[in-house]
Amino acid sequence: MKPLRMMKLAALALPLMLMACGTKKKVVNETTTTTPVMMKAQQFLQKVNDNAQYAKFITSKVKFSVEVGNQQLTLTGNLKMKRDDVIRLQLMAFGFVEAGRLEFTKDYVLIMDRINKQFIKASYNQLDFMRNSGLNFYSLQALFWNELFQPGKTKVSDELLNNYQTDLIGEDAIISLENDKLSYRWLADKEGALIKMANIMYEDKIRGNYQLNWDYENFKSNGRKKFPFTHNILFNSPSKTVKMGMTLNYLGNEDDWETRTEISGKYREVSVDEILRRFMAL
Repeated sequence: MKPLRMMKLAALALPLMLMACGTKKKVVNETTTTTPVMMKAQQFLQKVNDNAQYAKFITSKVKFSVEVGNQQLTLTGNLKMKRDDVIRLQLMAFGFVEAGRLEFTKDYVLIMDRINKQFIKASYNQLDFMRNSGLNFYSLQALFWNELFQPGKTKVSDELLNNYQTDLIGEDAIISLENDKLSYRWLADKEGALIKMANIMYEDKIRGNYQLNWDYENFKSNGRKKFPFTHNILFNSPSKTVKMGMTLNYLGNEDDWETRTEISGKYREVSVDEILRRFMAL
């Protein structure tokens, strides 16, 4: 890992020392006079939030890779997203056969192995990391769409911006949000206020720590906004490390597709680990 990347990741994943405090830090202290530094940080945070996409739909052909342990898999596929409704990633084998599908809605996560006719369908509370990290569909949507989020909220309002702490350092800014055992951090460039990295850490002294790091690169125009064409995702749990990469070919706004997948009676419900083993064997 490059030294600069290590420094950025270290800054985002700082130990949760500040979490010993019983109250959240805010960009603007309600009991004191707003200083010029605080005002500048608040204005920057507003600019980051204003960079959210206008589009209702985002679609693209993608190249997708996953690495679990010493196993690696690279596939092409399709990304289809409808704001506040669904995120779908279709994975293709041999360039034309759908091998798998990941579908995230407000109510459930669906993972399908098309080759072996297997699937899992679960609520967010049934998935350890999602439950422990306080993430829901809207948080996951923000990660895919390169936006800020607050756990349990459907969007980040101007009022909710006061819950973040913003540190303007060097060429980048670190935006953070603390909540009990959880730490949320974003790295944004000061010039364009674009989010370059998001990090979520859950610390559990008994069960172990969980960490999700989402890295954004290669920003291109999407109307008046910019959107990252390269997403690198690293998930660490007490039992495994999963690395994923997603590269978009273009940005489209196609809306003529079904937003829900019907599961045929020919499919068998299995565990996440079993589906992963099948995918890695493709």
